[in-house]
Amino acid sequence: MFNLNRFDLVIYKALLVLAVGVFCKSAFADTQVNVVGLFSNKAVVTINGGSPQSLSAGQTKSCVKLISADSESATFMIEGKRQVLKMGQAASVAASSGSEINSPVSLYADSRGHFYGNLSINGASLKYVVDTGATSVAMNSGDAKFAKIDYEKGEKITLSTANGEVGAYLVKLNTLKIGSIILNNVEAVVAEGGSPPYVLLGMSALNRVEMKRDNSVMTLTKKY
Repeated sequence: MFNLNRFDLVIYKALLVLAVGVFCKSAFADTQVNVVGLFSNKAVVTINGGSPQSLSAGQTKSCVKLISADSESATFMIEGKRQVLKMGQAASVAASSGSEINSPVSLYADSRGHFYGNLSINGASLKYVVDTGATSVAMNSGDAKFAKIDYEKGEKITLSTANGEVGAYLVKLNTLKIGSIILNNVEAVVAEGGSPPYVLLGMSALNRVEMKRDNSVMTLTKKY
């Protein structure tokens, strides 16, 4: 039986916290969370493809802390990053250190089979949806401004949409990052106005990765 004085106990607790932090950041290239149930101050999630498990507000499991939840959405702290997810949504969050650049990334489909998530464009965090029917990455002008894209210097075109013709610009994205995958000089279209509501992750980016789907999981592996 250990006999620890107060000083030894403080040191032991500090080492324990440090060990847990190291394990969190080295066990996976990123931490993947999928929301499968929402309740008041409670969420049911799968973490890194494991079995569904319940998290209460303030509770932490496998580096995922539930901050708050209701029937509409849940707020998590994942790898030190705040994420708000709705029912059926998933997030894949790279560890702040120890993760390999351009390692494969797993995406999780929602209840309708759509793949939503967060990516960064020129360092700005934006929500996206995978759209294999879109020729290019597409975004609205508000998101483009948030990502500090001077889109009006791009080639002006006209898009035909269900709501009529919309002015748009052809641009190149300096950096597009999905999880640990980094793509440079990606062709994109910026549409004036608020549509599309999310960044459409189209084929100008997806052609540069290998996509493999296994039921509700899609794995992206960078090709070039």
